Amino acid sequence: MDHTTSLAENAGHEPIVPLTPDASGDQAAHTPWWMHPLEAIAAALVASIAVLLLLGVVSRYVVGNSIIWLDEVVSLQFIWAVMIGATIAVYRNEHLRLNVVVDMLPEWLREYVHAFALTAMAAVLIALIGPAVTYVEEEWAILTPALNIPNAFRVSAIAFGVLAMLALVVLYAGRTVRMAPLVTGAVMVAAVAALCWVLSPQLSRLGGINIVVFLVGFVAVCLAAGVPIAFCFAAGAVSYLAFATHVPLLVVVGRMDEGISSLVLVSVPIFVLLGCVLDATGMGKAIVDFLASLLGHVKAGMSYVLLGALFIVSGISGSKVSDMATVAPALFPEMKQRGHKGPDMVALLATGAAMADTVPPSIVLIVLGAVAGVSIAGLFQSGFVVAMVLLLALLILARWKARHEDMSGTRRAPVRVVGKLLLLAGPALVLPFLIRGLVGEGVATATEVSTVAVAYAMLIGHLMYGGLGMRRVYSMLVETAALSGAVLLVLGAASAMAWSITQSGVVQQLSSLLTTLPGGSITFMAVTIVVFVVLGCLLEGLPAVLLLAPIMFPIAKQLGIHDIQYSMVIVCAMNVGLMLPPVGVGFYIACKIGGEKPDEVMVAIWPYLIALLGGVIVIAAVPWISTVAL
Repeated sequence: MDHTTSLAENAGHEPIVPLTPDASGDQAAHTPWWMHPLEAIAAALVASIAVLLLLGVVSRYVVGNSIIWLDEVVSLQFIWAVMIGATIAVYRNEHLRLNVVVDMLPEWLREYVHAFALTAMAAVLIALIGPAVTYVEEEWAILTPALNIPNAFRVSAIAFGVLAMLALVVLYAGRTVRMAPLVTGAVMVAAVAALCWVLSPQLSRLGGINIVVFLVGFVAVCLAAGVPIAFCFAAGAVSYLAFATHVPLLVVVGRMDEGISSLVLVSVPIFVLLGCVLDATGMGKAIVDFLASLLGHVKAGMSYVLLGALFIVSGISGSKVSDMATVAPALFPEMKQRGHKGPDMVALLATGAAMADTVPPSIVLIVLGAVAGVSIAGLFQSGFVVAMVLLLALLILARWKARHEDMSGTRRAPVRVVGKLLLLAGPALVLPFLIRGLVGEGVATATEVSTVAVAYAMLIGHLMYGGLGMRRVYSMLVETAALSGAVLLVLGAASAMAWSITQSGVVQQLSSLLTTLPGGSITFMAVTIVVFVVLGCLLEGLPAVLLLAPIMFPIAKQLGIHDIQYSMVIVCAMNVGLMLPPVGVGFYIACKIGGEKPDEVMVAIWPYLIALLGGVIVIAAVPWISTVAL
């Protein structure tokens, strides 16, 4: 986000209801009664989507009969699950946001900035109410092909989500923010809107400068103020269209619908659910224990185990946060006993998670494929090889750093123990290869294979790892809806913003500039790496991909760069930025999971980041690495 990758950075913020600051451990225990129906509906929708997709796979490949209405039902349920999930994420304060600037402010000023952020969120949602309702009215006349029902039943989810999120924002502001900061924030937002409205005739004549004013300036101010990234993108698109063009805001809602509704994206919540199952059943720990018994006795062995575990576990969960949270608790105590330093362990954990982000199933690859029109099966095939190149770079560095490690007190695990742990880990080790094989051989799409993987993990988890209770399954379904809603709302808002940028004509100018740079594709690749490292650091990875992929891919195609290779360079460079201190969100999540101080890890992480960046440069320079598996 990852996602999907990094929603945990907001764990220190209060939820929408005024709970105590330390009440973040058991979310369900503090959920008010009026949120329970939303959570129950979200859980039911996610479960229904998974069951229907699995039913479709069985019907097509076992019975040989496709269910013609299935895609329409899944599409309807999916957009409702996303918007309700996004509403739950607003309540839980789990939307992606940039907190670095706000955290540096004095406490008295932070309160005013927070009030401004809330009023900005409310202003965006208020601006979208009318267009969202109009969109529902226009879609009423359009009937779906299979079910023959108005498409309004599906798109009304957007109007519901806008109204529900607005209600929660207003409720939170009224109950937790003092009146003075709230009034100040509202006046500031209203004054800016009024000024832009008065100057709109002049602004409409400025052309490309409006991109800088609205889609860069407004978005940057909102980001710095801690406004969730989805609302920052929406604010940029809404303000640009409202004050600098004559395009109706209905377009924003339409682009959000288009950005969210692709059936390919249905696999996102299912893979998020798969990551939850992995954590809850202990399948990830079984893999870690087996690798430790196999390699723990050699020099740099525990570093090898950590990197190998991240590589394999990433092929199950699809989420960097889930990967790190699974591997670190299982390995760090033993590594500390063997003399490994905490900052070095966290540095290796962070860069290892970045390395493994192209291992399928990768939520970033799925979303990138949907946005840029790249084959997801091809991305999955290539992702393994690319991750191996980055893995090799980190393995070489880990071995060099362990050249003086004393292994005299370490013994090889008995063959009997290794065999026993292999039997326990075997079913879990099969899963990433099952996912890759089904997609690579064309047996199932990325969406379909996600449901097969969840069914397999649930079955194996029940038979071998203790199973899951109904309460735990329900909690995982709600978590899946909230996380998916937060991620996919960013995608919808980024689609609207990217469309606005495209319509402004800036893309054509940028394309002309980049295609005529001296050095051609080599220079363009270098620019790409720099841009995505910086944006991956500032915006978190997924929003950077969503915003720039539609703009950069056509340029890469003009220069003759293979779309799979370019995808891999983008994702890998983005992940370097994600772990880049002092701003990278993933860096702070790794520090939190590893229990180390960021300023100490900041010193230790640079050699690993340099090794990772070297691997990215090799991937950019050698197209064969990305295309050999196709």
